[in-house]
Amino acid sequence: MYRDHIVKARFTDSVVVMGVIAVLIFSLTLICGVGEGRLSALMGPIVLDLESPLARNIAVGGTFTLTAMLNLFMLGRFPLRAQIITVWCELLVLFLLFFDTFNLSYSFIATKVGFMITQGVFTTVYVSAISIAIAFVLALLGATARLSSNGFAIAIASFYTSFFRGVPLLIQIYLIYLGIPQLGYVVGAVPAGILALSLCYGAYMTEIFRAGISSISNGQWEASRAIGLTPFQTMTRVILPQSMRLIIPPTGNQFISMLKDSSLVSVIGVWELMFLARTQGRAEFRHLEMLITAAVLYWLLSIVLETVQARLEKHFNRAHR
Repeated sequence: MYRDHIVKARFTDSVVVMGVIAVLIFSLTLICGVGEGRLSALMGPIVLDLESPLARNIAVGGTFTLTAMLNLFMLGRFPLRAQIITVWCELLVLFLLFFDTFNLSYSFIATKVGFMITQGVFTTVYVSAISIAIAFVLALLGATARLSSNGFAIAIASFYTSFFRGVPLLIQIYLIYLGIPQLGYVVGAVPAGILALSLCYGAYMTEIFRAGISSISNGQWEASRAIGLTPFQTMTRVILPQSMRLIIPPTGNQFISMLKDSSLVSVIGVWELMFLARTQGRAEFRHLEMLITAAVLYWLLSIVLETVQARLEKHFNRAHR
């Protein structure tokens, strides 16, 4: 009897949740006025014969709500992995339908996408990869300085993290690109962008590394000294391998953010994705086509980084498990 009561309670909860979702979807469709958009045209004469805009909105909203609820009901019968893949495919189709409402010129995109990949993607990956490597080294040095007992090192590291986390990245790019020549050294656009990204994200990652290293107990350091390991050997062979399990997830997020923030270096003339997206569509007033193309390319690059991050997390979690 108790088991039947639990099953009945779960069924009731599911019905309530589904009802709330249905009400929300239907309300959103009415608020957005989907009956006046392309969804009504797809439904054909069933909706177009209705003269009242409210009636068209109700008809389209009701149909959309019933379809969504049926989809949720059917997905509940799928295994977890199948649910994830199906929902991804459905959301991708919805995004493509949404972009199709912009009346894009796909022939124009086809003529420009090759150049955007060979020039824009290459430059974006090049700038981001070098910046990531430099930021990683800066973060490791900064975290080590913050955790040391040397007041001079702590002061420098804390000042570095405070300044570069507190000043907007765009201002840092301008300060480096326009400020360093005042000292007599002319800096190119690409080196200036790389330096700005490295310093900015190195400051953020310093705190991530510091938190990860601090999570390792002092007993690990004492045991390493007891067996004769040098501080460098202790850090590379004992502390970092254990702390990387906590460092990798937020660091991966910083890498993805850096990949997207590399678009800011376009303001100083670096031919990366954002720069090409703004310039290639200017001649024929096809800005939206180029911006959407750049967004998709950035998204694909982010997916690659997400995959690498997942592999690294799995690798460093293996020893913990």
